[in-house]
Amino acid sequence: MGTTAPQPTTTAPTLWDRSRQAVVASIHDTAMRLFDEQGYEATTIAQIAKEAGISQRSLFRYFGTKEDIVCGEQDGFGEVLRETVEAQPAEATAWQALRAGLVAIMDAHGSPEQVLRIMGLIFGTPSLRARYVQKRLLWHEEVLPAVLARMPAGAPDPELRAEAVLATVFACADAATEAWIRAGGQGDPAALYDEAVAAVRG
Repeated sequence: MGTTAPQPTTTAPTLWDRSRQAVVASIHDTAMRLFDEQGYEATTIAQIAKEAGISQRSLFRYFGTKEDIVCGEQDGFGEVLRETVEAQPAEATAWQALRAGLVAIMDAHGSPEQVLRIMGLIFGTPSLRARYVQKRLLWHEEVLPAVLARMPAGAPDPELRAEAVLATVFACADAATEAWIRAGGQGDPAALYDEAVAAVRG
């Protein structure tokens, strides 16, 4: 499905890291279960904290808002996108490099079932969709220099072209994601993305 993201150098997690990760996972799993059972809007932070066995104050140390319980992992995907775009061969176009970056993000999300569950909730809940868009604006800023570097030499107004390509790629990714959600997770999201880009580029 394309070039995957470069593997960063990592160190072994400390006991504190593992403990924090366990608490974050517990809160996330508890919240997602409640969202499934009673809906996102009907679920309160107080309910999530009680079910997870922690105080609301403790919960807010891990997640700043209820939206971040669902969208929080999106924070790191801008770096995944940038690193993957930068790692593509010099001859790869901005379109090709960004496609590789999107595939790397899909892979980083986890299993298709996990992706469908989370993205279905995000795209089906206005407040989560707004939070997701906010986070992706940060992706845009982070990856723009790498896209600009791949604009053809001598092209007029390369920054405008880079902005337009990046905006189009994100719009096509959204269209593909929504189509994939409507199909209940059937099909290949990358192939749907390719169809969307082909429709735009003629």
